[in-house]
Amino acid sequence: MIPFVRELDVAYGRADRVSPLIRRVIAANPGPFTFTGTGTYLIGRAEPGAGVAVLDPGPPDESHLAALLKAVEGQTVTHVLVTHTHRDHSPLARPFAEAVGAPVLAARPPARVVHVSAALDEEDDEAFAPDVVLTGGEMIGGDGWTIEALATPGHASNHLAFVLREENALFSGDHVMGWSTTVVAPPDGDMTTYMASLDAVIVRGFSTLWPTHGAPITEPGPFLAAYRAHRLEREGQIVSQLTAGPRRIADMVPTLYAAVDSRLWPAAGLSVWAHLIALERAGRARAEPEPAIDAVWSLA
Repeated sequence: MIPFVRELDVAYGRADRVSPLIRRVIAANPGPFTFTGTGTYLIGRAEPGAGVAVLDPGPPDESHLAALLKAVEGQTVTHVLVTHTHRDHSPLARPFAEAVGAPVLAARPPARVVHVSAALDEEDDEAFAPDVVLTGGEMIGGDGWTIEALATPGHASNHLAFVLREENALFSGDHVMGWSTTVVAPPDGDMTTYMASLDAVIVRGFSTLWPTHGAPITEPGPFLAAYRAHRLEREGQIVSQLTAGPRRIADMVPTLYAAVDSRLWPAAGLSVWAHLIALERAGRARAEPEPAIDAVWSLA
């Protein structure tokens, strides 16, 4: 079982100091895929005149923009960082950056806009364009803080996490979340690269994970081990379904996710599709007529 962390004191628009170098402001966009809302992180000392970085400004919400500007009043915003270009993370980056006079740093957006589902917050922010393109490995220095960009594709092809080296902490975006497993939605999401990214995070031995949605993960070792084991278990369950004969994803999801809120089944179906694509790539499954979400899948 994954030791999920679902307790979080939420007051929208309030800037909470959550560590010596981190404050968090939560946007009022709660939902089945955003949990209590998008958490924007302010990295740096909470002192007048200090230079800070702001991570994942969030959705296009004027009240959240006002809350962020109030939180950094009297400070210098040196960098605006974005983990990926889904619409609950990046749309406010440009308005906020222009208001404070800072550059936006992120991975290059997908080569083509990916529309996953109008019902999900996994839609791409079509207008997003960073000022500085990151690929992973870059070091960003600030006023008493150092941030390392870490490439973590899988949930999105352009997903980055950010390491706060002074606290051995990782801002994990949607790559790892404390309240739920992560949606991996093809065609932009990819289960093979997601699992490789998860392994890359595990070996770093971080002390704390700060997801964009929900509470921090303060014991990352056992949490990440369970997170990884869950993915492998889900893969095994899908293989077991196919052992009984050819199946469509829509036939498998109600059984595989019987204990999950049915509102999340469309997202669950996308993750099942991602697992099946990975199995097909490995020569363990096949699809008729092609590996689409509505295909008939069977064991190879």
